[in-house]
Amino acid sequence: MSEPIQVEHQVDKKCFCAVVDGYSSILEYRVVDAQTLDFHHTYVPNELRGRGVAAVLAQAAFAYAKQHHYTVIPSCSYIAVYLQRHPQ
Repeated sequence: MSEPIQVEHQVDKKCFCAVVDGYSSILEYRVVDAQTLDFHHTYVPNELRGRGVAAVLAQAAFAYAKQHHYTVIPSCSYIAVYLQRHPQ
C-alpha cells in the first residue's frame, strides 16, 4: 500500500469504512447515550489482514470520539486489544 488508507465516517450507518484494493473494511459503533459510544464490531477481509487497516479504522474512530468528548466502550475484541497496545 503506497497510498494512505482513507477512512470515511458514515454517521447515518454508525460506522467508519475504508475501501482498499476494492475490499471494504468497517468499524461499527452504537450510540449508548449522549456521552458514550460502543465500538462493537470491526471487520477486515482476509485479503487485507495484516496490512494495518483495522488500526487505521480504530485511529479514526478514536480521533472522532476524542474530538466530540465521547467515552468509548471497547466491546469489540480487536478494539480492546488496540487499546492495550495504544493506551493514549
